Amino acid sequence: MNITQLARLPFSGNGAWSELRRLDLSIPFLAWVVVVPMSFLPPVLLYYAGTQYGDAFMQGFGDKEWRFITTILFLAELLTFFVMGWLIHAVMDSHQLKISYQDAYLLAAIAPLPLWLSSLALLVPVLAVSVVAVFAALFLSCALVYQGVRSFCERSDNDVVVMSATYTVMSASLLAWGVLMAMVWAF
Repeated sequence: MNITQLARLPFSGNGAWSELRRLDLSIPFLAWVVVVPMSFLPPVLLYYAGTQYGDAFMQGFGDKEWRFITTILFLAELLTFFVMGWLIHAVMDSHQLKISYQDAYLLAAIAPLPLWLSSLALLVPVLAVSVVAVFAALFLSCALVYQGVRSFCERSDNDVVVMSATYTVMSASLLAWGVLMAMVWAF
């Protein structure tokens, strides 16, 4: 799977997702090769921005304990992956949509990729750039959840049920992301 195929995931149905599914990536592989390295990006870049830009980036930004905040953020991101994989499976099961744990965790690993990559905007010391990057990443992440659920569910005869399950997963994902961001700013 190359970058072009990954870039098609938020906008395509079964094609790109089926190819990703065919790779048969185990949950530990996803955790160690995708989630852990990508989860390092936001804390490292947030630490960099907090220690280098300070209050010039945003009022009160330089007064925070960035080592503590970024360590907690990294650990929370890892925990979120495992909780979201379980939640995706449980939500699909409650809607009588069949999805394997492996596919649920694959979706939990792929869906936050845009959010992790949006932290690269912190390399530009302009708050507006980061805000735009985060909103674009939220859109792409929701699109990944929608396309992933549609592609992985074995029962696609009722699109309303698939949409309902997708909205539940998206809501939980956005809530988890909001809790992570609130935690960063609370400290």
